[in-house]
Amino acid sequence: MLRVVTVAAAVMGLLIVAGVAVIATTLISRMSGGGAPVASVSLEEPEGTGIMGVAMAPDRMAVQLRGGGPDRVVVVDTRTGHIVNRTGLSR
Repeated sequence: MLRVVTVAAAVMGLLIVAGVAVIATTLISRMSGGGAPVASVSLEEPEGTGIMGVAMAPDRMAVQLRGGGPDRVVVVDTRTGHIVNRTGLSR
């Protein structure tokens, strides 16, 4: 009976160590930015355009622009670098 308890305790100890190792590996990989790289983006805006703000989502980036025409927001797919939408802002 004592042998069964000893073996069970050893197996449970190994499971705890393996579980902690899996959790630590997952946390380290997620914190090190293991996501997809951001694509290069060219907005091709006219001379005098300035970036007023940027908002990020997991796969989108919204860039608020001013100058070189009416104020506008350009939405970019960060995985591909393609412009998803251009929206003009009125005052």
